[in-house]
Amino acid sequence: MTVSAALRGAEVSAAANAAAGSEVAFDKVSVAYRGSVVLKPLTMSVAAGEILAMIGPSGSGKTTALRAVAGFVRPAAGRILIGGTDVTNLPPYERGLAMVVQNYALFPHMRVSENVAFGLNARGAARDLIAQRVEDSLRIVGMSKFASRFPRELSGGQQQRVAIARALAVRPRVLLLDEPLSALDAQIRRSMVEEIARLHADLPDLTILYVTHDQSEALTLADRIAILKDGELSAIGAAGELYRRPPNRFAAEFLGRANLLPVVVERVAQQSGFVEARLGETRVVASGADHPAGAERLLCVRPQNLTLTCEAERSNRIEAVLREIHWQGELTHLVAEIGESILRVVATRLPNPPARGDKLEFFFSPSDANLIVEDGSV
Repeated sequence: MTVSAALRGAEVSAAANAAAGSEVAFDKVSVAYRGSVVLKPLTMSVAAGEILAMIGPSGSGKTTALRAVAGFVRPAAGRILIGGTDVTNLPPYERGLAMVVQNYALFPHMRVSENVAFGLNARGAARDLIAQRVEDSLRIVGMSKFASRFPRELSGGQQQRVAIARALAVRPRVLLLDEPLSALDAQIRRSMVEEIARLHADLPDLTILYVTHDQSEALTLADRIAILKDGELSAIGAAGELYRRPPNRFAAEFLGRANLLPVVVERVAQQSGFVEARLGETRVVASGADHPAGAERLLCVRPQNLTLTCEAERSNRIEAVLREIHWQGELTHLVAEIGESILRVVATRLPNPPARGDKLEFFFSPSDANLIVEDGSV
């Protein structure tokens, strides 16, 4: 078989992949480098058309998991399925996916249109098809007017758009994004988050796996978030629910700031889905009816859900001594002590700010608090 025939065969294979399902599944996938396990048996699924963000500290295994899906890393054990088909032993070009990395990886000697066409040329696609795909992909990312420019003539954000257009041109069923915005400044990064959200709205059948260190990007873009720690899946769930109801300490602290106060479960509350717990000498009500009486847990409540005003829905009351106060325009950050624990509060509209050393009462709703375990993995 000639090289040209092989490339055309890859194009046919890619077209068949694009027509197949786009769900992704990890089935007990583990990865080891030189005998060191960096991804422990991972079982996780991503629905067709879903954006799943994978977050975690450096070395947690998130990029390794992404590269295993791409075919750049071979699992030591387990299977990877795309559209229900086992692709563990397939080369990257037969998996029907595309990948965008943080450094753009554009060819400096090629114009924008040539960069976008590169993958299609490599597959031996017809000239008319290439021209149409390049035009469509640049239009989707808003870069049609820059087709004749070289990468050096573009801003960082524009170069990343071209990299995404190049990925879309091959019509992938799965798009892998490996920290694609980390090299951009804050303002451009916010704009690109909006662009990726719009892109997914325009291509709702495209499944996206998004690796990032930025929790705000994950919360803004993702349908679901997977949090990895030390090569294991620590938590996974819908973005909003995982933020409001983290299952363990690591998830609570990594996905935004959280107050974590030690409590002892007393009994199931009269309200369905809630429990009563003891925080020192104070009784509080929080969500989490599956915790047994006598169990030691952590009460998780976000700083912005604590107030200095008592209202009907904020039936929980705790006392703490103010240690620090930081005014930041519309917001005032308070740091207080409750026993041996630190309580952080983000307050708005404080016409008469308290002073250090004041004993304050803070209020929060039972629905804004939940009980979590110290640690755990999925």
